[in-house]
Amino acid sequence: MKRTSFYKIYKELNAKLVPFAGFDMPVQYRSIIDETLAVRKSVGVFDVSHMGEIEIYGSDALAFIQIVTTNDASKLTPGKVQYSAMCFNDSGIVDDMLVYNFGTHYMLVVNASNKDKDFDWLKENLFGDVKLVDKSDEIALIAVQGPNSLLTLQKLTGVNLSDMKYYTFATGKLADVEMIISRTGYTGELGFELYFTSDIAISEKVWNAIFEAGKEFNIEPIGLAARDTLRLEMGFCLYGNDIDQTTNPLESGLGWITKLDKGNFNGRDVMLKLKSEGLKRRLVGFEVEDKKAFPRKGYEIFINGNPVGIVTSGTFSPTLDAGIGLGFVDANKSEPGTQISIKIRNQEAKAKIVKLPFVNK
Repeated sequence: MKRTSFYKIYKELNAKLVPFAGFDMPVQYRSIIDETLAVRKSVGVFDVSHMGEIEIYGSDALAFIQIVTTNDASKLTPGKVQYSAMCFNDSGIVDDMLVYNFGTHYMLVVNASNKDKDFDWLKENLFGDVKLVDKSDEIALIAVQGPNSLLTLQKLTGVNLSDMKYYTFATGKLADVEMIISRTGYTGELGFELYFTSDIAISEKVWNAIFEAGKEFNIEPIGLAARDTLRLEMGFCLYGNDIDQTTNPLESGLGWITKLDKGNFNGRDVMLKLKSEGLKRRLVGFEVEDKKAFPRKGYEIFINGNPVGIVTSGTFSPTLDAGIGLGFVDANKSEPGTQISIKIRNQEAKAKIVKLPFVNK
């Protein structure tokens, strides 16, 4: 198993470690509920150094990105970030990702479990003057998320974080370390993601500086389990659960990052056909009425005793004090307000399809 440059810190904090995407990663430090609420109410820090970073150089870099991603990268000016996805030619999703425009080159931030597959797919689609560089092992990445994240980090940098708009980034020093400071995140809260060298001594220096700066806000380390709860409360997709190569962006609620009018890209022709014929299923969010019933991936969804879909993600929401989930259902049964039931331990728990996100921020 690989270890990130924060491994020693996990051990000192007695984190519960689990294998994840080839890494030993902290799934939780204390209770998942406490960690989730810490981010919603104040500020928390996640190590997400397992994510992949792939740089793209060359005079044809933009044209290449336009072919391999679904969003319109021509709208991405230097200093901005874009949420996008890559598809196979049959419209199945290769991965979802962030695209950064540095002016001189681009960077894709991809899911850890997909990094090698993504890199192979990019190589398979290469043309013209394009160079790919996998920087994943050289970069440490931490996310600082929550209402007090800006106040915490501003103590450590001369970059004016208040002026940074959502999905933009800057380069500069934080804790005297040169890094990329990105106003992005996977929690729905005000937050930043920090990219810098994976040197262990430097990584620990940055971590310790952030925790010292956030002490007055009761800053906490946060594990992957709470990160999953936070993203689900926002209705964000997780690759391997809600989206994968068997799903397409249109049925997965990702039509907003799928620009069918931008010109040709992988999977576009199939998606145009699917759109004209009408989608057969849609990914929806639902909330369970029974406060003691929590949905999980793989549970069946019913209407009036008839199966209409399957749960892809489910959990207890500490913010809402209720069970919530995402799942695919028949397209004609996908309207918010539709009464459904989830089969949990051989009993059907009443639920209702709701408009996403679950938690409005």
